[in-house]
Amino acid sequence: MMEEENQIEEMEKSIANANATSGASTEVIVEDAAALGGEPIHSAEQQGVEAEVAEAGVGVDGTLEDADLAKLGALQDEVQALKTQLEDRTGQYMRIAADFDNYRKRTQREKEELEQQIKCSTVIEMLPVVDNFERARSQIKPQTESETTIHKSYQSVYKQLVDCLKRIGVAPMRAQGLEFDPTLHEAVMRQATDEYPEGIVMEELQRGYLVGDRVLRHALVKVAAPLEPVIPSEEADQNNSD
Repeated sequence: MMEEENQIEEMEKSIANANATSGASTEVIVEDAAALGGEPIHSAEQQGVEAEVAEAGVGVDGTLEDADLAKLGALQDEVQALKTQLEDRTGQYMRIAADFDNYRKRTQREKEELEQQIKCSTVIEMLPVVDNFERARSQIKPQTESETTIHKSYQSVYKQLVDCLKRIGVAPMRAQGLEFDPTLHEAVMRQATDEYPEGIVMEELQRGYLVGDRVLRHALVKVAAPLEPVIPSEEADQNNSD
């Protein structure tokens, strides 16, 4: 047992001496390199990283080299040019879209206006036929059964024609008893009367028609006028003598 313990102690002393000798050698090598002004010693991994950084154009201290600054500036200029081009194309697209929308609305208005003009022109040509039907209904008084049958037959045609006009938006004016309106009525006669106030439509001589808010035909009307003042007979004789 004593021999084995002695052997272990000798082995531990040998290991301690070897470690001390290795540490001293390393310190001497580092001190000698620093004294000679040499570069610090790097491991293989550190040397590989430094090589990759140098190849990328970035210095060991993390700064960009002149070549990379030039490349970065060129890329920034290219990005800015692309942004400007995108904004220009977007502006062009917005202008084209606005122009197309205005064209579509203008075309729709022109189409509606043309349809309205065609409708009005067609209805105006048909209004005399409606007037003749109305005159016949008011003036013809059937006496016999056969006359009554004929009267009812053409009045049914008149009713069908009026219904067709209503479906396309044509409506007759109602002028009698209303105040004269030059935008709707056309005064062809004035009659002095005390039955109606001045400016009131007394009679509708020809019916007017509207298409929506648009006047298709003005109504021909007779308008009430005030009565002339009556002059007493004595004043009249005196005026005549003068």
